[in-house]
Amino acid sequence: MKLQLHIEQDEAGYFVVEVMALPGCLSQGKTREEAIQNIHEAIEGWLEVMNSKSEYSKGELIEVNV
Repeated sequence: MKLQLHIEQDEAGYFVVEVMALPGCLSQGKTREEAIQNIHEAIEGWLEVMNSKSEYSKGELIEVNV
């Protein structure tokens, strides 16, 4: 999966990363590299939570790779 990230440095010097396609999926780090590493964990957590919320009683569930 490829996702676009928005990264900027805040007033305190931390790098803040947001995944534009995943509302509320944010992370930060002291360095750009640390912030990007941290966002990977945040993405995995976000996807796990959203997957656990999606319970379908009818129809067919399929997966696609994007």
